[in-house]
Amino acid sequence: MSKLIFINLPVKDLERSKAFYEAVGAGNNPAFSDDTAACMVFSDTIHAMLLTHEKWRQFTSKPIVDAHANAQVLLCLSADSRDEVSRLVAKASGAGGKADPTPVQDYGFMYGRSFEDPDGHIWEVMWMDPSAIPPPA
Repeated sequence: MSKLIFINLPVKDLERSKAFYEAVGAGNNPAFSDDTAACMVFSDTIHAMLLTHEKWRQFTSKPIVDAHANAQVLLCLSADSRDEVSRLVAKASGAGGKADPTPVQDYGFMYGRSFEDPDGHIWEVMWMDPSAIPPPA
């Protein structure tokens, strides 16, 4: 079985955040969602758990940082093409997110952009030409 990743994100407005992530292509898994949390599925192995601040506090006593002012993580999704990178950033921007809060990366064989969700969490979207990856030493 493949390893799964569940990214837990504190959100101020669960319904707004669900709508945002649906707009960028994630589907909601109702089996793991309720009025305090939503499981947003990007792929068979990648899930984002959107947690209300009250729900988040059940897991840790550490303060919730304001992701608009502070960065704790940069999340990154792969894309199948340069065009897909730009389409995803455009979808995020059109759904209330912010396009390119970090510098655009264009190295020819690798291209990346980013978006910020309504709560300030930064997602990078990266495409890389697999034939340009050097073989292991």
